Amino acid sequence: MEVQWVLVCHGCLTLLIVVSFLCGNWPIFQNTPIQRIHHFITVGAYDYFLRFAMFAFGNRGRDAVLSVEYHCCDRPNPVLQVIYLAIIGVTYYFVVKSSFIYVPGYYLSEVHRYTSFLAVGVGVLLFLLTSFSDPGTVKAENFSQYMVAYPYDNILYKEKECPTCKIPKPARSKHCSICDRCVARFDHHCGWMNNCIGEKNTRYFLAFLLWHFLLCLYGAAVLGLILAGRLKELKVIYILTVYYEIDYSFSSLAPHVIQWLVGSYNTQILLMVFLAVVSLLLAGFFGYHAHLSGKVSFIDKWDKALEKFMEHEALLQHCISEVHRYVTGSSQLPTFKWQDYKNWKRKLNEARASAAALKARISGMTGERKPPRSKWKAFFQRSPLEDVEVVVEDNIYDRGLFGNLYEIAFPLSSRSSFLGGKSD
Repeated sequence: MEVQWVLVCHGCLTLLIVVSFLCGNWPIFQNTPIQRIHHFITVGAYDYFLRFAMFAFGNRGRDAVLSVEYHCCDRPNPVLQVIYLAIIGVTYYFVVKSSFIYVPGYYLSEVHRYTSFLAVGVGVLLFLLTSFSDPGTVKAENFSQYMVAYPYDNILYKEKECPTCKIPKPARSKHCSICDRCVARFDHHCGWMNNCIGEKNTRYFLAFLLWHFLLCLYGAAVLGLILAGRLKELKVIYILTVYYEIDYSFSSLAPHVIQWLVGSYNTQILLMVFLAVVSLLLAGFFGYHAHLSGKVSFIDKWDKALEKFMEHEALLQHCISEVHRYVTGSSQLPTFKWQDYKNWKRKLNEARASAAALKARISGMTGERKPPRSKWKAFFQRSPLEDVEVVVEDNIYDRGLFGNLYEIAFPLSSRSSFLGGKSD
């Protein structure tokens, strides 16, 4: 029984850590142990380790830790690639060693010995394609070609030069500080692939996520069928009901069956739970990226919002200088462009919505106290900024869900219309 309780505690602890890491910053978990565990995993543990290194070894220890962090997180390195290969290799090895002796079995044919190897091989192939394929590097030799495929719309994307590469940046491109290169239709830098995810390899990356989700689901299902087959072959239910006189009902048989499975096939159960949990994580990750791919990418929106903020700051400085010139005797009135007005109008609408939301929040401080709001409602409520009036025109790069997914599957750089633009 000690082994069974160890496995149960291990499973509960794993579930707690996974939920805390992924969901600990949700409003529903605010001021709960799950939020504190999330903070410890994401920030606190590293901070305590850094303090310990500085306490034990002084500034040299701290600098050594920061140097390792820089080379592992801010520079291209194959550490996570090696970890991925180790995880998939070790997991497949344990599946083969512990479970292939039961294949073929009551529910499985011998073909699963070969389909499992093929499925793992396809997963590794997609990993290699994503890791070593060109993400769509923009260079001095080809930036004009990408300019044809991704022109400026002068709304979200304006003419701009990369300060590092010293070449014009096509729309939707971004300079990756880790790889030190500009990437067309940049999505993000993936440490597991040691590569940027951009125009040319986003399709491989999404296929990698989808395939590994199906691979983990397949592995968990095969292990489950192996265990179900052993129950049938060894006639465990028959023995429990006939020889031990246990009632033939789920509530009566389940504890005994689970105890027998955990005691006899603990390795298979651990592998099955591990694959099931990883499949859920991959399903969420794939759904998240597919959702973003169906719209303008998150990086695009964040960069544009940051650029707009900088533009407003520059516009404010410009207006101040113009007013100063006018007050001090300049004969020219301050100039104001239509595009500046649109930007200012949009910012004003957002400020009004934020002010209304803030006013609603603090109204309880001056009036009657209201009952505390449900955290579930706070999590699912609409943001006041969703109702802000849209000032900018339609985004020419948002072609709808299927149009954006088609562009991912068949990048513009591989189309005949794009190739024809090379010779122009």
